[in-house]
Amino acid sequence: MTALPDLAAGGLALGTLSAFALGGQLVRLRRRDARRRAEIAALRTRLDGSLRAFASEVEHLAARRVPAAAGQVTHRHLDVPGPLQPLTADTPLGRALDDVLVAVQSEVAAQRTRVDAAAQAGMRGATREIQAALYRLQDALRRLQQRYDDPELAQTLFALDHENEQSLRRAQVAAVVCGAWVGLAREESHLVDAVTGGQARLAGYHRVTVHNHLEPGTALVSHAVEPVAIIVAELLDNALRHSAPDTDVVVSLEHVHHGVCVTIDDAGLGMTEDERRRAQRLVAGDDPILLTDLGDPPRMGLAAIGRLTRQFDLRVDVSSASPYGGVRAVLRVGSHLLSRLDPDEKPPAASAPRTTRRPAPARPAAPAPNSGSGPTPAPAPVPAPAHGYDAERTESGAAGHQGAAVEDGLPRRRRRTASAAPRPVAAETRPPRRPEEAAAALGALQAGTAAARSAAPDPAEQPDDGTPERGGRGAGPADHDPRADRSAAHEPTDHEGGAAR
Repeated sequence: MTALPDLAAGGLALGTLSAFALGGQLVRLRRRDARRRAEIAALRTRLDGSLRAFASEVEHLAARRVPAAAGQVTHRHLDVPGPLQPLTADTPLGRALDDVLVAVQSEVAAQRTRVDAAAQAGMRGATREIQAALYRLQDALRRLQQRYDDPELAQTLFALDHENEQSLRRAQVAAVVCGAWVGLAREESHLVDAVTGGQARLAGYHRVTVHNHLEPGTALVSHAVEPVAIIVAELLDNALRHSAPDTDVVVSLEHVHHGVCVTIDDAGLGMTEDERRRAQRLVAGDDPILLTDLGDPPRMGLAAIGRLTRQFDLRVDVSSASPYGGVRAVLRVGSHLLSRLDPDEKPPAASAPRTTRRPAPARPAAPAPNSGSGPTPAPAPVPAPAHGYDAERTESGAAGHQGAAVEDGLPRRRRRTASAAPRPVAAETRPPRRPEEAAAALGALQAGTAAARSAAPDPAEQPDDGTPERGGRGAGPADHDPRADRSAAHEPTDHEGGAAR
């Protein structure tokens, strides 16, 4: 009887202990669940913060970094901002965002090059048609100048021809920038003619002063004539545009160790350091030239110079200042592009400035060595030959009256000494004339001729005494204006580079 209560008490105690154990385990499980819930909440908070940070970085990438990276393709001086959170820079997220920027820049550059190439191709076709039309107009104007001699009409035709020449130069420069050939094939020409040919293509050509210090006959090979004329014209155009209209632009032609330098100095405002670096980068021709880099409207002069310097191995420097306060531009033509022409057989154009150099005097020939032991007899004096008819008459008289040698009692004629050819007289150096002056000279000549005709008496009223009539078309030298002889010298010829064909 006693065993049953003990067993019941033992079972009750065991159940109580089990209940306490289960309760304690339940409490631990609840605490662990609470901690896990707290950890999950913390992780969720961090995840929300990371998502918000990532969204902020993407928004910053799209709003600030990508436009700046695209702009840096065209404007290298622009800075691309970094990540919004500095700690993101070295993380995988930061590196991924930087890769996005690099890919955007590469694609923008490729598309920009493709679009610019298409634009250049279209402009090449357009300028080709424009050039052809301007060449036809130039030929028509030249034919009119040769057909009519009215002074007012001649002056108008000169002005139209010069305006057409400037339009042709702009079209040619645009074609060169777009990758086209210069469009001209010239023969070898004097370098000073190429320089004055480039000068003749400008509106303010009368403000340019050229000092020629080259040796006579210094010329350019055929394929370098037109590129040099284009480069000189563009450098002079920049100098004239950026200097006061009452100042001159000075051009000097000098020999250097490896060729010839054409130095252009203006008295303009000069350039800032950034402008100077950009101009030097353009004329060097090292970087690819895109139309979108040339502004709106595009300024193509320096870009065309860069194309030509790279194609024809020329050198242009615009990094120094002029002693007159403006910019000094130097074009260097290498020795491999130079040749020599005989100035007597093919002289420079009449309007080109004459060189300041004088040819070196010829050295006398060394006397032949004396093989004998005796002194060398002095040569007999030779009389100075006369010229023309007097020389022949003098020699014939000397032969007829003074027979030099007598053999067997018969006189022998001496052989005539060939008379020296007369030395050519140097032409008078005259400054180049403007079309207006040439037209005015022609007008004065015609007005004087007309006045002489009107002043001449009627032949029917004069006695026929054999005296030749004065005036009319047979007017004497007093009716002739020597300046009219130079009216044709201003017209640009193939030597001067004005007739750009």
